[in-house]
Amino acid sequence: MASGIFAILDDIAALMDDVAVMSKVAAKKTAGILGDDLAVNAEKASGFVSSREIPVLWKITKGSFINKLIILPLAFLLSAFVPVVIGIILLIGGFYLAYEGAEKIMHFLKPNKQTKKENLKQAQSEAEVLSIEKERIKSAIITDFILSVEIIIIALGTVENESISIQILVVSIIALLATVGVYGIVALIVRMDDAGFALMQNQEEESGFRYKLGELLVKSLPKVVKSLSVIGTIALLMVSGGIFTHEFHALNDFLPSIPSILKEMIYGLIAGITVFLIVQGIKTLIKKK
Repeated sequence: MASGIFAILDDIAALMDDVAVMSKVAAKKTAGILGDDLAVNAEKASGFVSSREIPVLWKITKGSFINKLIILPLAFLLSAFVPVVIGIILLIGGFYLAYEGAEKIMHFLKPNKQTKKENLKQAQSEAEVLSIEKERIKSAIITDFILSVEIIIIALGTVENESISIQILVVSIIALLATVGVYGIVALIVRMDDAGFALMQNQEEESGFRYKLGELLVKSLPKVVKSLSVIGTIALLMVSGGIFTHEFHALNDFLPSIPSILKEMIYGLIAGITVFLIVQGIKTLIKKK
């Protein structure tokens, strides 16, 4: 009896060791996408009134958890029975991310008075603010879904030759990291100014270290948010381009002298502008009719 229990414990310990090793490998493989996920979602979660930042971020986080609960079992089933569908889903997601990135660039080149951030600033009533918040939360959750699909598929690919138990544990750990880690850091970023004000209030002398640090945090937040907007847009194009090069290996043979990162961004930009023009054309036709 005792020897049987110890044998089970040994098996569990061996399994945990394998899971730990494979989780490190999967984390390295998905590190770039996790970084892109952070940049994109930090940009989407910023720009709200201070009192609404955390509630909005919490809604996005809950949506992200639900995304993972939907994606994980589907990913395991599709990988086992119809793996070709995963590639199709990734491509659709790639075009959507490319479109979002191209749309941001177009709005920057040709400012639109009806952009979401400007609407948020111009909103007069609480109902208008809540309506715009709801729209941005929905957009953030959709983007999170697509990025989560790629993160989970890449993580699954690193353990495809392992047992099903290791696959489930490793991919679930990466999925949890993609939500808790990413949105935890996003929460810290959007609350930088509050932390700065708290430090400044606790230090009476303006020459003190805590006061200077607090002042730096307060002044840095607008610059961080602006830089995240740029980084987030680049990340959208790079992730989409990475999907295209992963699914169509022949794309890697084009422009051999250009670094792969820049090449992926170019592919994402081309796809994004193409989809953007198609969408605008369809909108124009609908308006004429």
